[in-house]
Amino acid sequence: MHNTTTPSGDDTRLPEAVRRYQDAHDRHDTDVALSAFAPDAAVFDDGKEFHGTDEIRTWLTTAASEYTFTRTLVSAAVVDDETWLVVNHLEGNFPGGVVELRYNFTLRGDLISELVIAP
Repeated sequence: MHNTTTPSGDDTRLPEAVRRYQDAHDRHDTDVALSAFAPDAAVFDDGKEFHGTDEIRTWLTTAASEYTFTRTLVSAAVVDDETWLVVNHLEGNFPGGVVELRYNFTLRGDLISELVIAP
């Protein structure tokens, strides 16, 4: 892993697609969040897989409506030329109420081609 890390709460160094996804997801703006993904992208979250635009749209709308939470950027690091590891602190009305999740973003060009979310 490279040493490039953003300070806590500072997402200005993140790739534009990652910032666009996170900001739009925070606002529950599914269309803008979806625009950050490649048409054939894949998302892996909570033991489930979502492939392509339609499945990712369903995941985004479900994730946005199932629980209410706030997200705080903890850290972000460059893994390699195409991969970023982002750690977000979430607090809300989901089971447990507080969690730090690792978001592993793989980029292809200017879009997210894969997102893996895990504790």
